[in-house]
Amino acid sequence: MKTSTVQVGTYGVNCTILRFGAKAWVVDPGAEGERIAAMLAADGATAEAILLTHGHFDHIGGIPALQRAFPDAKVYIHPGDVPMLGHPLNQCPPDYPRIAAPANVEDCRALGGVTVLETPGHTPGGVCYWFPESKLLLSGDTLFAGSVGRTDFPGGSMARLVDSLKALAALPEDAKVVPGHGPCTTIGREKASNPYM
Repeated sequence: MKTSTVQVGTYGVNCTILRFGAKAWVVDPGAEGERIAAMLAADGATAEAILLTHGHFDHIGGIPALQRAFPDAKVYIHPGDVPMLGHPLNQCPPDYPRIAAPANVEDCRALGGVTVLETPGHTPGGVCYWFPESKLLLSGDTLFAGSVGRTDFPGGSMARLVDSLKALAALPEDAKVVPGHGPCTTIGREKASNPYM
């Protein structure tokens, strides 16, 4: 598995691309879907799956362009966040207009080849994607370098987020963390310095 991360959109979402030969998984394509699709095409890769850590507008805005370029790409999300997809309040114009609920939506917990950690708190259906062989955690907005995701949005819960962070703290200390925003970190660094952990 080869990985690369690119920041997209005005909110600077870390969109991670996981390459498995000519197939690719795109995690949190928050914006600039055409750019992501062009990057994949330039490498001779096809987006097989679009993985979402949660359903907020700044993590899903690139889906329509990606599904136009790769019509067979399925969208994987936790059922708890499916109601956000296409919801009229899930937008932030002009940079993040409302998008329609995407086609081919699947339960991320049924996705093989990755361990899906259910980490509610920022949203009801928040998840992290854990690749144990690579010691790579894609934490979305559950865990940032030095901080965590907000819990004051609808469906947020600090109590549930605290429980989710306890589960992440059990991962190897040298696990690399690619958060939804900001710089990468490690589990060990966050256990030592992040006040929320």
